[in-house]
Amino acid sequence: MKIIILIISLILSPFDCVEKKDLVEIDTTHGKIIVQLFPDLAPVTVKNFYKYIDAQKFNNSTFYRTVTATPDNQPFSNTKINVIQGGIEDTAQMFPPIIHETTNITGLKHLSGTISMARDEPGTASSEFFICVQDQPSLDFGGKRHGDGTGFAAFGKVIEGMEVVKLIHKEKRTEQRLNPPIKINFIKRIN
Repeated sequence: MKIIILIISLILSPFDCVEKKDLVEIDTTHGKIIVQLFPDLAPVTVKNFYKYIDAQKFNNSTFYRTVTATPDNQPFSNTKINVIQGGIEDTAQMFPPIIHETTNITGLKHLSGTISMARDEPGTASSEFFICVQDQPSLDFGGKRHGDGTGFAAFGKVIEGMEVVKLIHKEKRTEQRLNPPIKINFIKRIN
């Protein structure tokens, strides 16, 4: 009987048995988002994110961009995505950019709730990040969202607070700029 109960509990809640470590809290004016980072898979990107957290650079930053799969939001892009973007826009506050850890190397995918680094060219990511609102395979290596085909550097996933992400995603905007931006009070390590 104990074995049957164990099997049923594993089927009903498989993620409860996975150790939850490398957790960070993103505290916003709309609520908190708990993210699990994957330093074993994306070590450079996670180390960079922790560097900003430990230096308290994200305190009083914002989610400032919402990208929605509507024609008026992405009129010049054939590959539509759904994400919210935040971080530090002031270049004077940024650390040097990091190497680009592609999804074909890390094995991570841009699924709903994935946190990933914003960038221009490969090797330019620094402080800006985004969270996927739905599965976004066009952001993976080989995807069509970026012209160079190397995708974006995923490094964690939301494990609590997707309702906050979705709320921010639907906020008032002018084109892709949230109007007003949503304040990030702080980002801190939980464990």
